[in-house]
Amino acid sequence: MALSFIMSASDARDGEMLVPARPLDCPGAVAPRPLAICIMGPTAAGKTDLAVELVRRLPCDIISVDSAMVYRGMDIGTAKPGPEILAEAPHRLIDILDPSAAYSTARFRMDALAAMAESVGRGRIPLLVGGTMLYFRALQRGLAELPAADPDLRQSLLEEAAAIGWAALHRRLARLDPESACRIHPNDPQRIQRALEVQALTGRPMSELLRAAGGPATLPYRLLKLVLAPADRELLRERIATRFMTMLELGLVEEVARLRARPELTPDLPALRAVGYRQVWSYLDGMLDWDEMRRQGIVASRQLAKRQMTWLRSESGCHWLGTHPDPLATALRLVDQARGGAPSMKLFV
Repeated sequence: MALSFIMSASDARDGEMLVPARPLDCPGAVAPRPLAICIMGPTAAGKTDLAVELVRRLPCDIISVDSAMVYRGMDIGTAKPGPEILAEAPHRLIDILDPSAAYSTARFRMDALAAMAESVGRGRIPLLVGGTMLYFRALQRGLAELPAADPDLRQSLLEEAAAIGWAALHRRLARLDPESACRIHPNDPQRIQRALEVQALTGRPMSELLRAAGGPATLPYRLLKLVLAPADRELLRERIATRFMTMLELGLVEEVARLRARPELTPDLPALRAVGYRQVWSYLDGMLDWDEMRRQGIVASRQLAKRQMTWLRSESGCHWLGTHPDPLATALRLVDQARGGAPSMKLFV
């Protein structure tokens, strides 16, 4: 997956403004861009539940923003909605790929924009829901033109990582591209690999290429960005632990065993590096016992949530619902304002 976006932190507020409500029949009024709603948040925050409640009350179409839910056969470990929920509130961009395939950020942006246009064309509101923050950022700001993946180079980096460890490759990245190394966590092998790949293919740091890519892409929507995250950090930690243990009870090990039985699937594939899957795969390989697999799965999930929260805190124009006693009521009020109501509604246009 090409992990690339073109905005710096200082650019993140370009385009943000207060949009006064104005009836469309006013003289000289210009029809606003269509509204799209984003529900963002860390893992285990309850984003899907909130989205389904909005669908029950509003003409919304859910579009998944999740880099793991795109894969078929990966249901329990991704907390994919069950058949009953999907019948009531269909989700676009889930179950669209086999785990053997790669799914790039660029393809997500293309698929999401197509789904959004289809939704608006039917007079409905796109509702983008998930925790893959890079996808949200790429949707808003576009992508830099970076070289395509090089399978041979990627395999070479994987073999090197197996020999010396990803921490050593992260230290190499810090020498070659300090800016990218500061942004990429040492436990994020996919992004370390991509940054080193770009450096090797172009001879230039990926951070430099991203800065040179120019300004933000134009998104033909007004975004109402809602963040669902518990105000109590310890509560989120407990939810994450409970959810991972529930996944094990529901059959996560058996799900990974079915994937592992397919000879074309390996733990180095992007799909199977997902949190939870790689820990269970190591357990099935005999590298971890049950208790250590469970501990590492919970720790990795909490680390993911921490990274997600870091991204969210840098995202401007968001409404944080976790500070309100009734997030659903607050979300409905904000959507009502965005559709035509309040005299000053902060949106991205």
